Amino acid sequence: MTSDYPLYSAPCVSMRTLVEAELLQIDPFDDLERTHLADALSWVRSGTQIFRTARPATPTKHLVSYFVALDGKYLLLVDHKNARLWLPTGGHVEPNENPRMTVVRELREELGLDVELEAVGAPLMVTCSTTVGHSAGHTDVSLWYTIRTDRAQPINFDVEEFNSVQWFPFQDVPFTRSDPNLGRFLEKLNLGRTTVRGDGSVRR
Repeated sequence: MTSDYPLYSAPCVSMRTLVEAELLQIDPFDDLERTHLADALSWVRSGTQIFRTARPATPTKHLVSYFVALDGKYLLLVDHKNARLWLPTGGHVEPNENPRMTVVRELREELGLDVELEAVGAPLMVTCSTTVGHSAGHTDVSLWYTIRTDRAQPINFDVEEFNSVQWFPFQDVPFTRSDPNLGRFLEKLNLGRTTVRGDGSVRR
């Protein structure tokens, strides 16, 4: 398992504890992320249900894994039918699922890409956001991961969920029609608060 996350080798550790450990690896970028991180930690530690148990949004606050596919100064976004925005790929964390395993599963389901669990490093960012689109009104607590891939690699995207997918140079990202936190994510990435290894994992 990943060297920066020794708890993965302890099967007796609860998934709630693992999620808390993921959050504790995040170095907040700004006051907003400090607020989101404190909110997320309090929520996880409260003992409430943190995983979505029924569609579309039960409970109304639940855990999501976002994963931003990167190739140099390009990132992959999907034209999401429900949200009607250009978004990084991501998905709801299943009950008692390792959030890094969500990245592996959703990459395969949404883009037809295969990665090993060991290639998924610590999350770069956390956000707590109210959703928009057809399922608006619930709160996603999102762990933002990075995945390095080759933009020449064929992508077989989920046509039921997305209109299209596109690689964008960082300077051409459609911020006005995307997740409002995406600009902050790229700023955090570019400021060098973390270094992304070639396998997509994060080194501080």
